[in-house]
Amino acid sequence: MRDSDTDDSHALGLRRKVIQSKPFLRRIYQEWYQWVVSSILLSDGRVLELGSGMGFLADYIPGLFTSEVIPSGHVSLITDARDIPIAGSSLHSIVLIDVFHHIPDARRFLVEVVRTLRVGGLLILVEPWMTSWSRFIYTQFHPEPFLPNASNWEFPSKNPLYSANGALSWIVFKRDRAMFEQEFPLLKIVQIQPFMPFRYLLSGGITYRSFQPGWSFPFWKSMENCLSPWFPSLGMFVKIILRRTDDD
Repeated sequence: MRDSDTDDSHALGLRRKVIQSKPFLRRIYQEWYQWVVSSILLSDGRVLELGSGMGFLADYIPGLFTSEVIPSGHVSLITDARDIPIAGSSLHSIVLIDVFHHIPDARRFLVEVVRTLRVGGLLILVEPWMTSWSRFIYTQFHPEPFLPNASNWEFPSKNPLYSANGALSWIVFKRDRAMFEQEFPLLKIVQIQPFMPFRYLLSGGITYRSFQPGWSFPFWKSMENCLSPWFPSLGMFVKIILRRTDDD
């Protein structure tokens, strides 16, 4: 993976294979997907996932509308998150797993969220998060930019799969929360829950070999859960849910 072109559809396929072939990492994605499913009602309405190319959320949500920013054989739509070709008020939920921080203009994306979600619809994110622990890890050992001091919600986009600010979710929904609430009053924050301080590290992520075998996952999950009171200070990731409210 370190030698592949991050914007090549072949590299996207390689990332998908890495996740599927590493039992510990696959269990992490399965846990994220189970949380997504538990957070939304699937009785009716379309669910759109942005950035589906390397994941397998479609195995958990029947009829999931999958998409990617570059061509991929595993998605039904190629689209930019800043200009979603879907009719207004037509989506039940929008899901992004480790994708929001790659969107170079968060405001334009959030405008699209307001436009395409029906009233009561959800925006569901799993994202990197900014804590004292995660800042050290992301700035020292992660290849993507992590810039919590960025002055705005935009960044240059040269490579759709690599260009990023890993601190973007923290900037928009924590540091600049008052600004977000003023600019997007129809998107109400339902949940911001930091979590997972070290299990993703043990998995090796996409880039490194796993540091633990898959069978050890339940043990490490139990150990990590013991730290839950300190997740706000230690969490490397965050679960975020926003709800589209009525115009009235």
